[in-house]
Amino acid sequence: MQTHPSGPEAASYALRPVGRVESPLTDPALAPKQGDEGAPEAWLVFDETYAPALRGLGPGADLLVLTWLDRAQRDVLVVHPRGDRSRPETGVFGTRSPHRPNPIGLHRVRVREVAGLRVRVADLEAVDGTPVLDLKPVLDGER
Repeated sequence: MQTHPSGPEAASYALRPVGRVESPLTDPALAPKQGDEGAPEAWLVFDETYAPALRGLGPGADLLVLTWLDRAQRDVLVVHPRGDRSRPETGVFGTRSPHRPNPIGLHRVRVREVAGLRVRVADLEAVDGTPVLDLKPVLDGER
């Protein structure tokens, strides 16, 4: 059986952003913790290289947006959920904390508009400039 190393000996992976977030949110400390907690509409702006990948997206589609939380701390392993010190510390893998070894954001959004390389979405709590890694459709029973 082949095993995969972890820790410092682990393989290295390179991710390439496909776009970025344009949002009125600029300060992570002031941004909603989740998109359905008052996040404003925002734009996903894609590099021209990925124009064919946007084919078929339209208003009303529910998507999962994967982002790289580039302002997160990568050495955090335990947190007080939602920053609430009255709650017991919990391992980051049991929370939605942005601070984690690989700060990949997962955001469920609804497409409002597609305009060329720009996709306007609702319920995105990511701050302005956040790199977008990928989009995936939400599969609510449809496969």
